[in-house]
Amino acid sequence: MDPSAPKRVLLIVGGGIAAYKALELVRLFRRAGVGVRAVLTRAGAEFVTPLSLGALSEDRVFTELFSLTDEQEIGHIELSRQADLLVVAPASANLLAKAANGMADDLAATVLLATDKPVLMAPAMNVRMWLHPATVRNVDSLAGDGVRFVGPDEGAMACGEFGPGRMAEPQAIFTAAMGLLASGPVAAPPVRPLKSRRVLVTAGPTFEPIDPVRGLSNRSSGKQGYAIAEALAELGAEVTLISGPVDLPTPTAVRRVKVVTASQMLEACRAALPVDAAVMAAAVSDWRPERVADRKLKKEAGAPEIRLGVADRKLKKEAGAPEIRLVRNPDILATLSQPGPERPQLVVGFAAETDHLEEHARDKLVRKGCNWIVANDVTRPGVLGGEENVVTLLTHEGEEAWPRATKVEVARRLAERIAAALAEGSEAGDAR
Repeated sequence: MDPSAPKRVLLIVGGGIAAYKALELVRLFRRAGVGVRAVLTRAGAEFVTPLSLGALSEDRVFTELFSLTDEQEIGHIELSRQADLLVVAPASANLLAKAANGMADDLAATVLLATDKPVLMAPAMNVRMWLHPATVRNVDSLAGDGVRFVGPDEGAMACGEFGPGRMAEPQAIFTAAMGLLASGPVAAPPVRPLKSRRVLVTAGPTFEPIDPVRGLSNRSSGKQGYAIAEALAELGAEVTLISGPVDLPTPTAVRRVKVVTASQMLEACRAALPVDAAVMAAAVSDWRPERVADRKLKKEAGAPEIRLGVADRKLKKEAGAPEIRLVRNPDILATLSQPGPERPQLVVGFAAETDHLEEHARDKLVRKGCNWIVANDVTRPGVLGGEENVVTLLTHEGEEAWPRATKVEVARRLAERIAAALAEGSEAGDAR
């Protein structure tokens, strides 16, 4: 196929309220000069019409597998082969199940089974359906076959529930699709060396409340930890992501557990055990107030002095500001690194430093008892909260500085190192 020729997308529209977003997706493709031909499932036709899809795509819309005219003129085999990319949006739980199990009982499923082109799916379903073990297995199976995913996002749903399962926005699907179109011929299914391995990842900050509206936290965006969770899942791992309060979508095929405080994060980590590896990327607060006020602390004159805890009234900013006594939070990294039957084979800690990077990271590696430390200097521009990172990987055998890269690239490199270490079993006896 001529690489300079206009690109063509076969858009499969599944059932679900999110089907209306497919219309905007068609607009985005057409504005970019990408040809669009649509396959509309019977369930999808309950939400959008062939007429609307056809008008926007400026092409025919296909709906039936056993159509005499369509099969004579083009056929389901040619439908997939004339496209450069297949996009399924929304990809319902039913469509995922059919594709994962090689079913061909309607036009959409048959086209997916007959294609030799890249496939991008944008899942959309109820949160309980998305988290159901059957759907998790189907997504894992499809990913192993080389299918790419975008989303789902987390948020409120038409059914009134909240959680992961919302279809990604048209712009996000369009961006992912254009990236695949630009990458050339379809690649072989990805190698999944972490299949059947369980991995725990922590990410984001923790928030330690002072009163109902104030608290102690940090500026961690959670981007590096989320990228690591996604990279590990792409390699086939069963990933549990323990996340502090961040506004990021849950990575595909990753189980996300939301927490707020360090104590909650430790409890969630313990509940996720046993695992083969633990990657502690969260920026956990070292301290928390000894007591938490049950009402907003005031700042009026004569505010009480606080020595043993937090006042039950809002703190005032007059002279003689109250004292808040802090106590240490549990050390999650050290706790998971302790020798014992539930200690992961590989424990990876993170060290965000502002000075003496290697010295402080090496000290942390020894004190905590973990296997590796990923250290980064957060004073470098664009690192804290940004899209890039510069890290040094320290082990008990040595250290290596990695060049500046995007957090996604750092995550993939780390995931590959973790896969190699688990395969070799070289870290199993290095529990300190």
